[in-house]
Amino acid sequence: MAKLRPRAPRAPSKVGPAFSFHGRGGLGRETKPLVQGHAAGSPSPNSMLRVLLSAQASSARLSGLLLLPPVQPYCLGPSKWGDRPPGGAPHAGPVQGLQRLLEQARSPGELLRWLGQNPTKVRAHHYPVALRRLGQLLGSQPRPPPVEQATLQDLSQLIIRNCPSFDIHTIHVCLHLAVLLGFPSDGPLVCALEQEQRLRLPPKPPPPLQPVLRGGLRLEAALSCPRFQRHPQHHLIRSLAEAMPEELTPHVMVLLAQHLARHRLREPQLLEAIAHFLVAQEAQLNSKVVQKLVLPFGRLNYLPLEQQFMPCLERILAREAGVAPLATVNILMSLCQLRCLPFRALHFVFSPGFISHISGTPHALIVRRYLSLLDTAVELELPGYRGPRLPRRQQVPIFPQPLITDRARCKYSHKDIVAEGLRQLLGEEKYRQDLTVPPGYCTDFLLCVSSSGAVLPVRTQDPFLPYPPRSCPYTTRDPAQRVVLMLRERWHFCRDGRVLLGSRALRERHLGLMGYQLLPLPFEELESQRGLPQLKSYLRQKLQALGLRWGPEGG
Repeated sequence: MAKLRPRAPRAPSKVGPAFSFHGRGGLGRETKPLVQGHAAGSPSPNSMLRVLLSAQASSARLSGLLLLPPVQPYCLGPSKWGDRPPGGAPHAGPVQGLQRLLEQARSPGELLRWLGQNPTKVRAHHYPVALRRLGQLLGSQPRPPPVEQATLQDLSQLIIRNCPSFDIHTIHVCLHLAVLLGFPSDGPLVCALEQEQRLRLPPKPPPPLQPVLRGGLRLEAALSCPRFQRHPQHHLIRSLAEAMPEELTPHVMVLLAQHLARHRLREPQLLEAIAHFLVAQEAQLNSKVVQKLVLPFGRLNYLPLEQQFMPCLERILAREAGVAPLATVNILMSLCQLRCLPFRALHFVFSPGFISHISGTPHALIVRRYLSLLDTAVELELPGYRGPRLPRRQQVPIFPQPLITDRARCKYSHKDIVAEGLRQLLGEEKYRQDLTVPPGYCTDFLLCVSSSGAVLPVRTQDPFLPYPPRSCPYTTRDPAQRVVLMLRERWHFCRDGRVLLGSRALRERHLGLMGYQLLPLPFEELESQRGLPQLKSYLRQKLQALGLRWGPEGG
């Protein structure tokens, strides 16, 4: 069997690391480096934005290229493409040896020689390995190796010549790496890979007559892509805030509003744009669309500066309240989080006719739960309201169990380690975990404290404060305090990490108004504790700062 031998190396070229491609394969000097400045291997938000907003960008390009989870060609470990062939059987020794040689190549020229001199040993999976190694070489510090124009052109021609034999995964990876390396989108390599990718994809229905996506249609194509919905493109959204197309439709704005709400992106410019759109298009919008446009404002705890925002919503509620009951209550829920409940709409949803109407509908339980929360907000935050209220027999617990987001992220929560810290610090009998207090708010940890500050055994006390508080005279109240330790996890905040989500702020606000003393435990402080001993010391300081005592000296 012939041994793998590289040819004698060519003399290095004068072309340095700062270069770019021109036209359909040319190479020339330019001020911007091809790969420097993005060591993580992902395209910058500005370049993504330019492609997204270019007149020739198509929905196929958006879903097939830009919106894929980024490959990290400069920081990956050993390649996964060369371990086994598509059939699953192990490679022969020379094939594995060639992969190791490619992964250890010291220059782009050496990469090309290993591929060109051993055609019988080269497999399809070797080409992504070579492209990835090229990116590692070009991103190496402090001095990348010089690159010859002919070397890159020959490597491109090798891939173009052999890509008809690639499987769809290899084509996909080569295409993504080629774009990240700076090969031009209209150059021969990218065009050949895209053509092979299209040939392997299942046939799609013919596109609409308008071949060029303009303005709002481009944004709609991007926001409708499933990968874009699952993977938030925070920087891209922020850039779009400064270049919003003029021709926007209700569907586009709903997609944008849902994206902001789903990924907790508190972008003031985009939220103000949605508010302005709602006011400008008031006559054309029904309550089912409005509920989706209003959703991010309540969830992200953002009251827009648009002065006509609330008057517009009040007019829409007055016009549409009897048409779509669930949409009406959803709008009021968002306004409840913003502390902007309109009295006229409350009169309507608490009226006997509305309550009787929703009782026989499929969504009766969820509407009753929302109405119960609205009634709680009226009780605690609207002392001037004199209209109808939700009858006691219609009320249900608001949140009878931890929220879905907390249950989904329980393995990332600090609740277990905080519970263990409290158990060792106070003892199991002196706190309650995940206790739901009237009218239905779930607490993380609840302590009963005497008037002197001693932490009392919970079993000897009624852990609940009376609700509603206005119906209980102050003189009959239990002198013991109820202290609620509130975990403020990272996902309880907007993406910027500074503003609590609307539902979290509402819960803390209502618990405070009912008489519970709140002790927040922010995620930044919890994450800085290294191990249980540090956490116990942290909890001790927090509790002592409130004047609490426990143990032999605390009673």
